[in-house]
Amino acid sequence: MKIKKGFAKREIAGSNIVVPVGKTSLDFNGMITLNESGSFFWDCLCIDTTIDEVVKKVTDEYEVDDATARKDVEAFVKMLEDNNLLEK
Repeated sequence: MKIKKGFAKREIAGSNIVVPVGKTSLDFNGMITLNESGSFFWDCLCIDTTIDEVVKKVTDEYEVDDATARKDVEAFVKMLEDNNLLEK
């Protein structure tokens, strides 16, 4: 799975913002503000990957146990799925 094309993440005034670009802006009206971990998850999901691979990257980067990382990554992926932002 990975983030669909047509979205750009930008840092604006210290905040990480995701906005639709090009034709995607016709279907997705709005923007997404990401916290630090959400921004990290987003970056991991810009390439084709699995939840297990993202969890591994999270536990390598942050001082967090596998169960907590998995719960957070799965919640983030669900939010992306609910908003039709993922390719499978």
